[in-house]
Amino acid sequence: MAPHSTPTEPATEPAPGAVHAPAPAPDTQPAPYDLIVRAHRVLADGTFRPAALVVHHGIIQAVADIDAPLVALTDLTLPDDQVLMPGVVDTHVHVNEPGRTDWEGFASATRAAAAGGVTTVIDMPLNSIPPTTTPDALQQKRAAAARQASVDVGFWGGAIPSSLGHLRSLHEAGVFGFKAFLSPSGVDEFPHLSTAQLHEALAELAAFDGLLIVHAEDPAVLAEHEHAGGTGYGAFVASRPESSELTAIDHVIEGLRMTGARAHILHLSAAPALPAIRAARAEGLRLTVETCPHYLSFSAEGIADGATEYKCCPPIRDESNRDALWQALVDGDIDLIASDHSPSTRELKLAHDGDFGLAWGGISGLQVSLPAVWTAARARGIPLERVAEWMIGGTSRLVNLPQKGSLAAGTDADVIAFAPDETFTVHAEQLQHRNKLTAFEGAELHGVVHATWLAGVPVFSREAAVTVEPLRGRLLVASPAVAAAPADPAGADAPGSPAGATAPGSPAGAAAPAASRTEL
Repeated sequence: MAPHSTPTEPATEPAPGAVHAPAPAPDTQPAPYDLIVRAHRVLADGTFRPAALVVHHGIIQAVADIDAPLVALTDLTLPDDQVLMPGVVDTHVHVNEPGRTDWEGFASATRAAAAGGVTTVIDMPLNSIPPTTTPDALQQKRAAAARQASVDVGFWGGAIPSSLGHLRSLHEAGVFGFKAFLSPSGVDEFPHLSTAQLHEALAELAAFDGLLIVHAEDPAVLAEHEHAGGTGYGAFVASRPESSELTAIDHVIEGLRMTGARAHILHLSAAPALPAIRAARAEGLRLTVETCPHYLSFSAEGIADGATEYKCCPPIRDESNRDALWQALVDGDIDLIASDHSPSTRELKLAHDGDFGLAWGGISGLQVSLPAVWTAARARGIPLERVAEWMIGGTSRLVNLPQKGSLAAGTDADVIAFAPDETFTVHAEQLQHRNKLTAFEGAELHGVVHATWLAGVPVFSREAAVTVEPLRGRLLVASPAVAAAPADPAGADAPGSPAGATAPGSPAGAAAPAASRTEL
């Protein structure tokens, strides 16, 4: 698909609650900027302060004083109860298109993302058909996403037994890394890797510094605790014990020692795995880890028997485990939070009379991920700045998108107006997800997204309840050509330059692939 340039005609729709400066008289000189957003709390350089965000041609030009005498075609001031933040970068989203668009799809997923303050999603290689395990399958993904996306979209590749030995071609086609399951994935077209195949994949990826992202549950441990079915949530959790995660993570760590590769543990549920992760990182192994909003929001004690909307793998564990995951985030042992939005049809999720052995495993929560995490963090006295670091800064670094994740001159103007003290009740019917079912149904959450801008263009307005300018999303391509770019020891890289960008957990100067942008 040939790229074309993003239209430069500015969008002038007001953000909800905005106060506009007077429009310039017709005979005055054209305004030098497209957009200025002023707010008393702007998240820049890790702290909130009064500022004016100055945008032109989709790029932040400056973070100026709030009352700076600058002129733009659109100049607005947020209400005092709203903060201006970078858009969320969600690196763990199952869009399921092509092939299972009745589960989700790029149109509905990216509308939900925009409504939830998410401006970039990285799509998982399953449960689409075909899975993203070849360059041809990646092209089918890109064709499916083209002209449907309301936010920016990138793609993970898949490492399955049949793709081993051929990973470099998919890397060169622009995926951000490779997902592998160490236990059955739940779909036949995406088989898991054995331990030997895991180590083979890591060795192959080490040759070009590719990233392996891992669903870490051990099939031998799961087989020893095979679930007999039924509605009991406790029995389901017992069938996927913490030891399954610990054993699988040990296999990953062993492979990193053998190969020097990079790996990332997806959706960590079992806090007892943290000592092994800390020890591996202390060795200098390049290992990062994430957890998810549902593990931080819910606990097993609050999940009723038969409530299969909460089923996910690995499972939501007990309250003490949840506390330990939060402490690991605060201590820096967990690097980031991503949604693991994994929807299905209502029939797959609910049609088996609450039988956890038969229901689809996955939590639908893309649109509410930011307020869900913020609500739980706020209750623990954790400031919004930390939440932003885990859901925006950390995720941007994982996929090495230096033009995302911060409000600074030279970065993409992907920003949100967020009211952290405002509350709302989750009603699935009001969400943009294709299937109106979520484990967060009925939750009262803090934090309301009032407006979302992508490259300076409003793509969501709460008052309108629909995207303001849909289909503004762009396809993101990881650029292998810059993977070996040397770090600038002076730190004087041009804005958005890949030089010096390092993957989280990497030694300084070990540059990971930065991303170029192909526009829809």
